[in-house]
Formats: sequence, structure tokens, C-alpha cells
Amino acid sequence: MLATPDLPGTSTRVAAEWGVAVVAGGQHVGFGTRNELTGLGGGAYLEIVGPDESQPAPPRPRPFGVDELAAARLVAWCARPARPLSEVRAELERAGFDPGPATSMSRQRPDGVLLEWSLTIPHLEAPHFGVMPFLIDWQRSEHPTVSLPNEAALVTLHLSHPDPDALTRALWVIGVDDRIEVTAGEPGLTATIDTPRGTVAL
Repeated sequence: MLATPDLPGTSTRVAAEWGVAVVAGGQHVGFGTRNELTGLGGGAYLEIVGPDESQPAPPRPRPFGVDELAAARLVAWCARPARPLSEVRAELERAGFDPGPATSMSRQRPDGVLLEWSLTIPHLEAPHFGVMPFLIDWQRSEHPTVSLPNEAALVTLHLSHPDPDALTRALWVIGVDDRIEVTAGEPGLTATIDTPRGTVAL
């Protein structure tokens, strides 16, 4: 999840520097944001999210700290468990992490297709600062990667956390793949991506 105060500018820069197509995702109606996307292979994709100037200013801060950003930044990541969210959430709570309730959301793609999903709330504040993933269930909707360009590939998502063992236990419950690396340190996340124009880091 690459949040930015300037969605057109960031999307144009990613497309030019990576040599990939970045396509319109859709509006988050009522939240004051919209997104643009590009595939990263293996069911992963980069979501660039920023203000949607065609919407009225929302009554609350925009998601992912967009209003406070001076430049684009990787702020969070999302995992799609293979099991029902209710089951995974219950196991995470028993392991000592509260992922929060799941909320139903939707957006319409530019081609008119309605996507509907359920997701937990991103933990962008202390102690996780976006390192612990929020969770999504795409329900009966087509997964976004089906219709995205996949010219780039995620090599590694590196997660740094003060309690790497607890984070690793949570990730085992969620069931993430071997592209995830966990180390001890201050909370932070970086991604290494192979692109047609070389390897880049976010």
C-alpha cells in the first residue's frame, strides 16, 4: 500500500521508473480517496492510494494517513488468508493480537464492475505502524490481479518489528508466503521489486 498526497504524480513516476503500466482502480466513495494499481505477480499487487479531488472533502481524515504525507510512502500491506476471516481473526486474538472487526466495503472499477470485499482495519499507529498486515476477503468478487498488468514481481517484503517472534507467529496464523522476511528492529516495511527497468526498493 503506497500512500501519496499526489496520486497522478506518483502513479506516473512509478510507471516511468519501473517501465510498467499502472491502471485506474476506482474511487473509495465517502473516504475521499481513489487508487491506481499494478500487478506484482503471485497474487500480489501494488495499490497506490491518494486523494480523489473529484470527491468532496470527507468529514474525517482520509485513510492511510494520506492527509499528513509530504511524499509517497509504503505505509501498510494486506494479506488474503485462505481461510474465513472470522476463523483467522479468532486465532489471532488467542495469539495475543487483535486484528479488529471486519468491515464490508466496495468500489466500482472503471469498466463498471462492482467489487465487494470485507477487511480489517490497518494498524498504522503504535506499536505496529503498518507492519502487521490488515486482512481482506474478496468474497465473490474477482481478485484485482486477474485484470491487472503483471510486468513487475515482488521479490521480498521485509518487515522489521520490535517483537519479531510475535509477528512471525501471527503470520503463520494468517498463512503468508515465503516472500515475507521478518527481522528485529524499529517498526518498518520495505519492498524489493523486480521491474523491466531493474530492481527497485520501496
